[in-house]
Amino acid sequence: MASSARRDDEPALPATEVEESRMPFLAHLRELRDRVRNSAIAFVLAFGICFYFAQQIYDWLQVPIADAWAQHPKLPPFKMNFATLTEPFWVNMSVALWAGIFVASPFIFHQIWKFIAPGLYKRERRLGIGFALFSAVFFVGGALFCYHFVLGRIYEFLLGYASKDTAPTLMLQGYLDLTRDMMLAFGAVFELPLFIYFLALIGMVTHRGLWKFNRWFVVIAFIVGAILTPSPDVVSQLLMATPMIVLYNFSIILAWTVTRKREKAASELAERERIADEAERAKRRARGEPEVAPDDDDDD
Repeated sequence: MASSARRDDEPALPATEVEESRMPFLAHLRELRDRVRNSAIAFVLAFGICFYFAQQIYDWLQVPIADAWAQHPKLPPFKMNFATLTEPFWVNMSVALWAGIFVASPFIFHQIWKFIAPGLYKRERRLGIGFALFSAVFFVGGALFCYHFVLGRIYEFLLGYASKDTAPTLMLQGYLDLTRDMMLAFGAVFELPLFIYFLALIGMVTHRGLWKFNRWFVVIAFIVGAILTPSPDVVSQLLMATPMIVLYNFSIILAWTVTRKREKAASELAERERIADEAERAKRRARGEPEVAPDDDDDD
């Protein structure tokens, strides 16, 4: 039956909306091709722009390590090094690549949503613009949080191993890899509220289940913090785990708003059905017809 594919607590939708959301398999492939093509075009354009400013971007990325370096008087003057003649070029290519992903992320997230949207109800498709916007905001926000509040603390700790006899030799590619991985990790972590909101929207999670899992998520957050941060000190793990815990509890509030609206709609639907049933019974009594008994299983 068609109604079995719908959640029991959702009001019935017009048949036309369900039909409009259906798409043949080949049409799905064409839709996927178009979304990938559009995302690739946006990325190529962003890559070209970022490659032009690659050196300025890398200089900006060097600020946390330069500031941390200045806190250690035993170290020689700060400078970056490269092992091969081609390393600076490939570093600029890598900077442009990852910066291009950040720049193009709003459009890429929007294309992902446009591909998912046909399988959702019409009222859920309207969230597409907000999904793309906030996905990019949270992703970039997580990377900036890492840049301003985490990288300097981690680099100060790692440079603490230097002494008058041992000094680190900073390589262009090695520093970029570490900084990039940290910023990407925080960007992904900051997507947690949107991910949980989407799961709540499609009915996979509720605020009640999320709240019960809260104590276990605290443990998971510290485990993830220990894995993703390169330094073993507790402060660095706290800098990763604390935002995760805060974002998770913020996600519970988002899930509560979704669940409350769904339960309110279900309650209103049940009330309308009750009123309609009472009105039908009143009409039957007015016509002198017998009451219709509820459909119960009969053991006879």
